[in-house]
Formats: sequence, C-alpha cells, structure tokens
Amino acid sequence: MTPDHGQEDWARAAFARSREAYPSSQAPVDQILTAARARRKRRRAAAVVASAACVLGFGLTVAFLKPPPDAVAPSRRPPPPVSSPVTPAPVPVSVRVAEGTTDGHRWSVALEFHRTLPKGYTLPTLPDGTTAPGRSLLCQRMYIGGVRIDHQGGPWADCQPVTGTHDPHASGEMGLWGLHDKGLNGTRLMVSNPEPDVAYGVVSLSDGTQVKAATVTVPGTTYRAWAAPVPDGRTITSVDQYDTHHNRLTHDTNWH
Repeated sequence: MTPDHGQEDWARAAFARSREAYPSSQAPVDQILTAARARRKRRRAAAVVASAACVLGFGLTVAFLKPPPDAVAPSRRPPPPVSSPVTPAPVPVSVRVAEGTTDGHRWSVALEFHRTLPKGYTLPTLPDGTTAPGRSLLCQRMYIGGVRIDHQGGPWADCQPVTGTHDPHASGEMGLWGLHDKGLNGTRLMVSNPEPDVAYGVVSLSDGTQVKAATVTVPGTTYRAWAAPVPDGRTITSVDQYDTHHNRLTHDTNWH
C-alpha cells in the first residue's frame, strides 16, 4: 500500500504544533544529584550505626564478663571467731636467797612474792576474830634434801599476807628451821628477814666456826632475807647483823 504523503505531512504538522504548545522541560539534574547525595548520606549513616552497634555489642560482651553490680557475691567462709583474750594469772616474783650442801644434804631458801592473793589462799583469822589484812602474799620456801620445810601445812605454809610491795610488818623476824623436832637437831637453817639497813648476817657456832650470809631482796619490793645452814650436832652461840660499812647492828645470843 502506497503511503499517503498528504496525511503524513498533516501528522507531522500536528506533532509540531503539540510540541510547541507543550514545551518539554529539561531533565531535573539538580534534584537527581540532591537525591543521590541524600542516598549516599543515608548509606554512610547506616554504616556508622552498624559499626557503632558492633562496637557496642563488643563492649556489652566485655562488660558482661564482669559480674553485674547487683549480682550476689559468691559465698565465703566466715572468718574464725575472735576469742576474747584471757588475762593470765599474775606470775609470782621469786628470788633465791641462798643454797648449798650441809651434812650431805642440798638445801635452799627462796622468797616468793605474789602481787595478788593466789587462788586457793584464804586470809587467816586473827585472835580478835577479825581477818588479817593484806592483798598480797609473801612466802618463804625452805628445802633440805629436796623436802620443803612445813610441807605438812599445805601449799601456803610459811606464807604471810602483806599489803603490796612495801609492808614494814614483814621485816624484823628471825627463825631456826628444820625437818625434825622443831629445828633442834639435824640439819637446820637460820633465816632472817632483816631491817632495810642490814647487809649481811654472821652465825657463830659452838665449834668456833662462823657462817656469813648476804641479804637478798625480792626485785621491786622491800622484802629481803639472808639464810645460813647449821650442821647437825652444832649449836648457835650468837647471831650478829651488819650494815654495808660492817657496823654491827644487832647481837643475839638466845639461840643456845
């Protein structure tokens, strides 16, 4: 079929008129670029958020390796109870006054001071019915051949109550002690609790011999004593006491 050139010319003219009536707009380059940039920004933001989420997730993982602050701590064995300290009983102060060997027997004399009345000791009753004063105890421990003199009287025989460390009533006494017949035979011990100025004593015996004994004091107190042995079969002719300058202070002949 041969085309009709008249109709074709008419169609071209009509198209030209329509194009002139409605001019075509230019492509929206700026909008397209703006949209593209917006998309790139959103992609970058999403990438940053994803990276932050990874970091946050790692941080949470590390954080949860430690126990949460409100978690209950594992039980621990309680520390052993602390017992209250027990105050030990005061230790008596003891001093050896003298010792030696006489008649083949070992002998010794010691003073023993208790700062407080020991457990088991009871203050004696005086003749007037009152209790003897004293808050401390002074004991004279005398042994001959390993036997304590007056042991039959119990652990507190030859002990006297005193008031503290400086009781003048504990001075000025002297005695002859033994295991037989009240010290009249066998090996005996002459023991003196002298006044403060007495430095030593001298015991003169019936065979002409003399025994010298120095005064010894319990540390921290004024309680002192000197002791000398008296062999079996001997008698005492005199007992003299001297000061540090060798001045005779007392002379006693009542021990025949």
